[in-house]
Amino acid sequence: MSNSRKRIFITGIAGFIGFHLAKACEAEGHFVMGCDNFNSYYDPELKKQRAAQLNHVHTLDLCDKQALEKLISENEITHVVHLAAQAGVRYSITNPEEYFDANLNGFFHVLEVLRKNPHIHFTFASSSSVYGLNKKIPFSEEDATDQPANFYGATKKSNELMAHSYHHLYGIPMVGLRFFTVYGPWGRPDMAYYSFTKAIINGTPIRVFNEGNMQRDFTYIDDIVAGILSALDYKTNFEIFNLGNNQPEELLHMIRLLETNLEKKAILEMLPMPSGEIQTTFADISKAQKLLKFFPKTSLEQGLKKFVLWHRNNSFANI
Repeated sequence: MSNSRKRIFITGIAGFIGFHLAKACEAEGHFVMGCDNFNSYYDPELKKQRAAQLNHVHTLDLCDKQALEKLISENEITHVVHLAAQAGVRYSITNPEEYFDANLNGFFHVLEVLRKNPHIHFTFASSSSVYGLNKKIPFSEEDATDQPANFYGATKKSNELMAHSYHHLYGIPMVGLRFFTVYGPWGRPDMAYYSFTKAIINGTPIRVFNEGNMQRDFTYIDDIVAGILSALDYKTNFEIFNLGNNQPEELLHMIRLLETNLEKKAILEMLPMPSGEIQTTFADISKAQKLLKFFPKTSLEQGLKKFVLWHRNNSFANI
């Protein structure tokens, strides 16, 4: 990130990525504030533990547009990073309304605030889920993204379209980042690596979908944060980037690495592929490498070792 001091507002600041990004921005001397609604999708205690380490955290729902606008205008914000969203693919199958409220309506309210402040640089989180039923590997930003496999992916693609329309109409500079399976310390308990760790420790079965025949482009949190920091400095009108590790890993390999780090065997419950899931994610990051100088450095072996160490050293991690 450049040396000029920024005034950064992060939505979802007490979330996994928001927390790490806020810490990194503060370490570089920037003014950082943000909001979170501390919902109960996973135990809010983890978010509270994250927020306790940050400054200027406001409890706020994005649908409270007036309060959001007041915070951003009164604090002379120069950059907004929108990370707040209802996450999770499988949860979207049974609870689509929550995705509509958070990912579509919430996103709309952020755009409306930016419409009145078009000088603010906007960086927003998209997802590898936008690639949906795309069969071409690796996934490139040029690939078609009009066949979502689940409603979560549909909301993230909708965010990209909504953002582009507001950029076109109001001239707001924007960068959208398609994250690929972000993991690491302080992560989300609903993610596979986290829930698998808990299950191995507790001696309960791990649900392994598609008989383990799944691959994910696991991307360590520090690498993702480095990509976001570069995006904050990227001078553009509107651009979309993949941020992934550019190296898909077998699900069973991830489980074996957890077993090694935890020194305990997993109990595997092999299950068929659930509806809405994608078998493989694999990011083509050549565009981000060229324009954002994004070069992920952390292997899955290194990243999981750091995660397990954090998990062991924090009693609340096993919530």
